[in-house]
Amino acid sequence: MDRPWLKYYQDKIPSSLDYPPLTIYQLLANSALRFSKKDALIFFGQRITYSELVTLVDRFAGSLYQLGIRKGHRVAILLPNCPQMVIVFYGILKLGAIVVPLNPLYMEREIEFHINDSETQNIVVLNSLYHKISHIKEKGMLKNIIVVDIKDFLPKGLRLLYPLQQMVKGQKPTIKNKLGGHPFKDLISKKLLEVPDEVLPHDPAVLQYTGGTTGTPKGAVLTHQNIVANIIQLRAFYFMMRDGEERILSILPFFHIYGLMIGLNFPVYVGATAVLLPTFTPAEVLKAISRYKVTLLPGIPSLYTALCRHRSIGRYDLTCLKSCISGSSPLPLKVMEDFSRLTGVKIIEGYGLTEASPVTHFNPPHHEKKAGSIGIPLPDTDCKIVDLDKGEKEMPVGEAGELCIKGPQVMEGYWNRPQETANTLREGWLYTGDIAKMDGDGYFYIVDRKKDMILVEGYNVYPREIEEVLITHPKVMEAAVIGVPDSLRGEVVKAFIVLKDRETATEKEIIAFCRERLARYKVPKKVEFRRELPKTLIGKVDRKILRGER
Repeated sequence: MDRPWLKYYQDKIPSSLDYPPLTIYQLLANSALRFSKKDALIFFGQRITYSELVTLVDRFAGSLYQLGIRKGHRVAILLPNCPQMVIVFYGILKLGAIVVPLNPLYMEREIEFHINDSETQNIVVLNSLYHKISHIKEKGMLKNIIVVDIKDFLPKGLRLLYPLQQMVKGQKPTIKNKLGGHPFKDLISKKLLEVPDEVLPHDPAVLQYTGGTTGTPKGAVLTHQNIVANIIQLRAFYFMMRDGEERILSILPFFHIYGLMIGLNFPVYVGATAVLLPTFTPAEVLKAISRYKVTLLPGIPSLYTALCRHRSIGRYDLTCLKSCISGSSPLPLKVMEDFSRLTGVKIIEGYGLTEASPVTHFNPPHHEKKAGSIGIPLPDTDCKIVDLDKGEKEMPVGEAGELCIKGPQVMEGYWNRPQETANTLREGWLYTGDIAKMDGDGYFYIVDRKKDMILVEGYNVYPREIEEVLITHPKVMEAAVIGVPDSLRGEVVKAFIVLKDRETATEKEIIAFCRERLARYKVPKKVEFRRELPKTLIGKVDRKILRGER
């Protein structure tokens, strides 16, 4: 198999790297030695140095040990991006227990599923979310509940305002004495207790849930080795970063593998300051970048879309930004161009998936950036494109097929799902479920998800291609495309459109626009206008919901 991308590793980036036998906690401990007085975290103005952070993590790990939590035990986390989330994450890993990140937006039924499936008896929960686990507690499924009050790490002025803000929003301030469990603040105030040093690099670290290629939630088992390897790969690729000098905006949620890696573990490894934001609003993001002189912004397409449309973007000084990263879903070319025009900063697109810890591809910062490309594989990452039927035949350059990946960042398997693991991991290759193609230079392009492909009159139609056309219409703000059954053609294309403010359009107008730009069989036969599109918890358009409505 030809690997034309290897030519790009000649000067700045090695094609193969050394991976020291480290655990994730050791990455933090090492940075605490190198950058002890440097700010590790900034949370609404509250600053925590690396020395202070590692001390808090060590105290929390000791308290977990006193509670009977041991190596291999699962501990669920139901928290937003905040200092407590960081302390909890590294404290669990120091002990050798396994982190199970949960989305704070989950409903009770979803939380119960993850608790059951991961077989966990321990959870760290925000006090205002306690009601979501009370029924699980009543069933006797949880042995240890640790309760976090987010205001404990807010600056004094904001700490006093926080209960008032809750009341304005219609929430009653939580009365600590009414909650069961252990107050987090008490656990990090205890005298430091040494815990056994028995964690090994190949031990499981994170049970990260994903729909994978089937949509059924399952836990990808990521080891310390997987995650450490991916961080080292990213650091080698992003060679221009200066250890101990960067500031990274951590707006991507830590419960998601992209946010966990790029917004937390990567900053810790390079001794950067992570500026934490628990929720996204364009104004807060722009304000934080300007105020804290953020140098790196990791985001997703919807974040950059929202920033481009914010009326006040020109009022903020964004000259501190050296780089922006986009991942989690394909970045529309128009958004990339608009953001660069408005800010002068180029967005570098990459690619990954939960099962690969997550990053596998990146546009090389020292070489040509090809529009629409996810770039080339990271060091020590092998790739191939195979046929969509059996996944056995390798496709020639330029032809689409399923993307397969092999590398040190690929997961161990799915938690308690041997058949799913066997289907996804074959002879060392991770079958991603994404349709991609590679050009002659070794740059890769994601065409679409295998499960989202539409079959019209025997032709493969990829929703992303049509969506890219639709959002160039001057009246269209967002677009999503699915296939709907048709007795004559098998399937036809249906488009869902969100128009810009104060704009009107007709189905006929949208179809005519597409006819000028797409082959006949790709043109939508149906158009539905909506006020908004359903989104996943990370901000991707959820085509699964749209398909379920048809």
